[in-house]
Amino acid sequence: MITLDEALSLDRKAIIDLHKEYGNTALVSLLGMLNFDKLFVKAQGTKVWDSEGNEYLDFLGGYGSLNVGHNHPYVLEALEKVKERPNFLQASLPALAGVLAHNIAEITPGDLKHCFFANSGAEAVEGALKVARITTGKPVVLSTSGSFHGKTMGALSLTGREKYQEPFKPMVPACEKVPYNDLKALEERLKKGDVAGFIVEPIQGEGGIIVPDKGYLKAAEELCHKYGALLIADEIQTGLGRTGKMFACEWDEAKPDIMCIAKSISGGIMPTSLFITTEEIWMNAYGSKEKCLLHTSTFGGNTWSAAAGIAALEVIVSENLPQRALELGDYLLSELNRLKDKHGLIKEVRGKGLLIGLEFEQPKGFLDKISGGALTRASEEYFGALVAGELQNKHGVITAYTLNNPNVIRLEPPLTVTKEEIDKVINALDIIFTENKSFLKLAVKSSGSIISSVLGRK
Repeated sequence: MITLDEALSLDRKAIIDLHKEYGNTALVSLLGMLNFDKLFVKAQGTKVWDSEGNEYLDFLGGYGSLNVGHNHPYVLEALEKVKERPNFLQASLPALAGVLAHNIAEITPGDLKHCFFANSGAEAVEGALKVARITTGKPVVLSTSGSFHGKTMGALSLTGREKYQEPFKPMVPACEKVPYNDLKALEERLKKGDVAGFIVEPIQGEGGIIVPDKGYLKAAEELCHKYGALLIADEIQTGLGRTGKMFACEWDEAKPDIMCIAKSISGGIMPTSLFITTEEIWMNAYGSKEKCLLHTSTFGGNTWSAAAGIAALEVIVSENLPQRALELGDYLLSELNRLKDKHGLIKEVRGKGLLIGLEFEQPKGFLDKISGGALTRASEEYFGALVAGELQNKHGVITAYTLNNPNVIRLEPPLTVTKEEIDKVINALDIIFTENKSFLKLAVKSSGSIISSVLGRK
């Protein structure tokens, strides 16, 4: 056995070897292609440090999990205060979970009130799916093309990219998709009268940071209620200040029937998630002694997670992080659009608050023609990864592409980021696009494994 003290002293190579031998070997290889297999040993706020002493600016923010930054001292202090309490004890009522539920109900829109706690965003989605079906008595749950709701079986059935679904088919029955930001298509499907709920991201994250038309969510809410369905807002990535309001659905003044919350709910320190719904829906679903145990979670609402959640919400509110995200997000968007005007490789800049995506132009012309379109296909899959690799390995900026659209990189820093740190990222991107006028040039500069993948030989 490797002891904890021994584990903490292992070097980068030893950690890589352990993952190769006992973990996800292919993922180790994928991360190694871009030199993303670094050993990070320290984190604070917006910054992390690797085992070689290099400092990085985190502009990925745990995919939206680090709204308050890494290892916020107030959240860590909260864990210290509860270290002698039982973390989870079944057949009892966890005291702090009740407090966290109260605090969440106070900041969510509309009449949302009753919480169920779990451990991941996908679990929250699974719970919401079940609530919609048991409450309405209807079978169908709608989601949207390009969506991402998780990779557990129910959540995966609602996710909008075939790549992740195909190996596991058949999916959960009666999970269907409509185009995102298409109210006409939504109403046409709702008209059949068999839809239990419509789950939707207020802004699509893994879909490539896709912002819908103003009024889309409010109109979707009205259509759902017109045809007896529930509106489920997936605020896992967009919630808790990320877009400039506490929850992104508030931009449309939409009031969902169920909301899924995760990622930053516990300050990025403890695995925590929840769904929250109204009094009427909760009582219909689980409001009797016969029904109250139909959906449970062993670790959901444990003491450490709840304490971290209470503290993280205090930080978000007391430091007014939604307003900070709005102001700094506007600045970041304006600077990125300035780069777009300067560099032809940037196709589009979009987002809201500090959830921003950069989409890249695809190869055109002779080389793409003689490759039979292979260059474009490679670009669609690798362009975002190559830019992210340049940012991290040459400029010390951590980011990543979006899962359902790898041609987009996201800029999603902690909401505690400063204007000076934003300027550093803008400068890095300016250098990258000045030095690299095409996808092919970026690919050629990359490792041999990347080139092999791009050319289809590996």
